Amino acid sequence: MSVESDYHRIRSPVLRDWIHSGNEKGSETYTPVGILACQRDPLLRQLDATVVASVVSSPPAPAKGKNAKKAVLAPTIPQGAVCLEVLLNDTVIFPEGGGQPSDTGIITTQDGTVWNVLQAKRHGGQAIHYVRVHDGNVDSALQKFSPGAQVKVELDQAGFDRRYDHMTLHTSQHLLSALLETRLNLPTLSWSLTSYPSPCYVEIPRGMTVQEISMIQEEANRFVFEGRKIHVEVEELAAENRKPVEKTETGRAIGRGLPEDYTGGVNRVVIIDGVDRNPCCGTHLPSLNNLQIFILPHTDALSRSSTTVARLNFLTGPRLIAHLASSHNHLTSTAAILSCGTPQVPERVQQVVDDRKSGTKRIEDVELELAKYIAADLSQDVQGTDGLFKKHVHRTDDSATALTFLTAISSAFSDALNKSGTEAPYLIVLSSSPSAQLPTNTNVVFILGSDDKRVKEVGDALKSKLGVKGGGKGLKWSGKFVGIWKNGKDDLLVEEILNSVV
Repeated sequence: MSVESDYHRIRSPVLRDWIHSGNEKGSETYTPVGILACQRDPLLRQLDATVVASVVSSPPAPAKGKNAKKAVLAPTIPQGAVCLEVLLNDTVIFPEGGGQPSDTGIITTQDGTVWNVLQAKRHGGQAIHYVRVHDGNVDSALQKFSPGAQVKVELDQAGFDRRYDHMTLHTSQHLLSALLETRLNLPTLSWSLTSYPSPCYVEIPRGMTVQEISMIQEEANRFVFEGRKIHVEVEELAAENRKPVEKTETGRAIGRGLPEDYTGGVNRVVIIDGVDRNPCCGTHLPSLNNLQIFILPHTDALSRSSTTVARLNFLTGPRLIAHLASSHNHLTSTAAILSCGTPQVPERVQQVVDDRKSGTKRIEDVELELAKYIAADLSQDVQGTDGLFKKHVHRTDDSATALTFLTAISSAFSDALNKSGTEAPYLIVLSSSPSAQLPTNTNVVFILGSDDKRVKEVGDALKSKLGVKGGGKGLKWSGKFVGIWKNGKDDLLVEEILNSVV
């Protein structure tokens, strides 16, 4: 493999001596992060390498508190897995960095044993491979990975598919960020390479209009179809290259600077011909042609304390193909359900939505009318009773708005009593349960009365004896419990509670 090529250009001759091939048996030197084989040739899948060092990996301490939700599910080491930390003189497995997750791959030792590389990380300027010891024989593994041992490190098919997905999206982000900044003066505050197959995104200081999105998308696609070339330039990292991270007027950082613990000594710049020039340690395609096409599905507004930013989503390469295939399948399935052609789906869906709204309105009107009839009967019963009127009314209701209907009965009952002018005391329990006898059923209870103390007394009793969770204030109380409403038994329990109130 060539140390220097049209893609990988070395601007500082001294860096050529920092690149160490697998033929240097017994060498204790290693190629630093920044000029690794995976960074010099991102399409290279395997490499003969020499082990420089290996130690047993100490598992990290469990994180305290709640784990922060991450947009990307990076490769992790399973709990209890035994691993070696292996340093090679060079590698095709990219260690995480620059917003790009770690590659995964395999290493084959001289005896033909294949070892899984669960992840790779950058320690200072070293690319460390976390190699799983499957049989738990650490001593044997250390012997096979002893310094000077010859191995083959490679990206298997799953590892290369993962790398290619990451490369297409990382390169797309560079293109997108360059166009946003040069055409709209919108700096990229951060970006996230999400887990496949979700869209990735960049965060920018404000939202974008449909016209702006269309313009950026069209220009990005133009560069893709032109096949703009990409190359990398590397030189020694001088002090002046460690520039402070720029910030917006609100103080938010724009992008990222070099990590504080980066000691590789290599300054690496990725150039898209005529479009962008940006420091980056990630792997990038040699041409925009490899992106195939570029789209921006939508934007989301995000509030961050004192400032508001926008999240601009994008898809390209394998993820775009998966997205289009999934969208097409959803569309054709929906068309089949609606018994129409795919072009008619939006119109037919709108018709279904309108019909549902109309149907819901009719149901609400009918329920309100029914609630008035039930309330009128209860009102007449109250007027025809001497002393405290007590009654339990149970209904079977499979709707998701059962409590709303009981509330409507309560309101209609109050109106009916006001119109009748009666001041007779009353205590009524309304309950409702689904028709199916399932332990996951949600049953609702509504109490209304003329005395708040009696209402509270019944509510407290339902809590303790029936397990109802709820509360209320004044003359009304509502609650619910999950389980089966046992006809007869639970009805009798409510009657007993009512009868105990004086």
